[in-house]
Amino acid sequence: MPPRRTRPVANRALAAMIEQTGWTHAAIAQHVNAVAAESGRATHYDRSAVGHWLNGTVPRPEAVHAAVEAFRRRLGRPELTPAHLGWPDPAHAPPPDDPWRGDPVARLATLGEDDLLNRRTVLTAGTFTLAVLSSLSARAGRHRRVPARAGAGDVARIRAATAGFADLDDQYGGGHARSAVAAYLSREVTPLLREATGRARPDLFTAAAELAYLAAYMAMDAGANALAQRYYVSAVRLADEAGDLVLRATALRSMAVQAAELGHDGEALALAEAAASALGRHGPRRTLAWITGMRAEAHAATGTRRDALTLLRHTETQLERADSPPESEWTGNYRRESLEHQIGLTLTRLGDHATAARHFEASMNARRSVELRTRTLIGLRAAHARLRAGDLDRAAATALGLRDDVRLIASARVRDELRRLRAGWQPHRASPLVAEADRVLAAAGRTRLA
Repeated sequence: MPPRRTRPVANRALAAMIEQTGWTHAAIAQHVNAVAAESGRATHYDRSAVGHWLNGTVPRPEAVHAAVEAFRRRLGRPELTPAHLGWPDPAHAPPPDDPWRGDPVARLATLGEDDLLNRRTVLTAGTFTLAVLSSLSARAGRHRRVPARAGAGDVARIRAATAGFADLDDQYGGGHARSAVAAYLSREVTPLLREATGRARPDLFTAAAELAYLAAYMAMDAGANALAQRYYVSAVRLADEAGDLVLRATALRSMAVQAAELGHDGEALALAEAAASALGRHGPRRTLAWITGMRAEAHAATGTRRDALTLLRHTETQLERADSPPESEWTGNYRRESLEHQIGLTLTRLGDHATAARHFEASMNARRSVELRTRTLIGLRAAHARLRAGDLDRAAATALGLRDDVRLIASARVRDELRRLRAGWQPHRASPLVAEADRVLAAAGRTRLA
């Protein structure tokens, strides 16, 4: 219950919104802090801050944006503005930007330059917002036709660069080499898109969409979720320009992963279903399996256990029937160890932690050396599943086996998984093995994101 008030409410609009949410003042502060954290900014509001807001205090701009987004999510009202909470728009802020509109090439160029030149600002400004996810029916933009100078050689170079950047991401995490990706996108790729006509145009836009997708994944892994969301939208829009339904589905599927990891379960399910709808039943089986697995996880998160388990069985069937080797398709690198990870995530959502741990471990042990970041992330998830299943020694031993890898990786997702694991075993630090694992991993986890 909110504390008894001794002063009259000055901000009645905010009070009315709070009443609609059913949240306590402490819960409001918690949700505002969580939204701010999604965009890389740490805030530490508590229930007393909410009391000050009701008394007429206007919070700092970043808190205004975070609070508006928190209320949008709770009430299912993406149209809410600061005015609905009784606050002015901070510093005469421009109207909210819609990344689904405007010239997709110009947007990508600006996004890359901002990412490159204003790194500190980009990592902390803006909010991952559910309003962006409600506009999935993006319309293809129109581009001015200019003499064709971009061709097949440019496509090959972009894809070679993407493959190289992807290897660095797999090994060392999204916090490594992001500035190089941003520079390449904005200064090498987008000028070519402006010149693209004729037969080379679809392939060039597909190659650019692949690189924008990688930039999104790296930003998400580095904890810059608002930036990642906009890169993902760019990937969808460039795929639409190319007429590439597989790549559109790929980007939507990864947007579902992002939403799921941030705790937006309903939006994750909608995005996973949108990815499936983009392909129908006509995509590569390996890609279809990848999307079906995400649908299973999303259904588990929203409480539809039967549907989740049915979709997992369909995923395994689709993967077994895949008629191409994993590396033959850029979007088709879904292998048995990927499915084991997906099963682990789905079972975690369903509360079967002991079985989830076995699938996480199978996935971790099958990973190739180039997948250092993924192996470490899944290994920490395996340790956490063991902990939740009550197997403290296995949890600690698994985590200790990852200590050297943790030191090499610049990844907010790895850092956050490590933080959750350490928080989970705090009541059990009387165990010598847990105490040792906590001490070693505390030191190993002090990795600075690039």
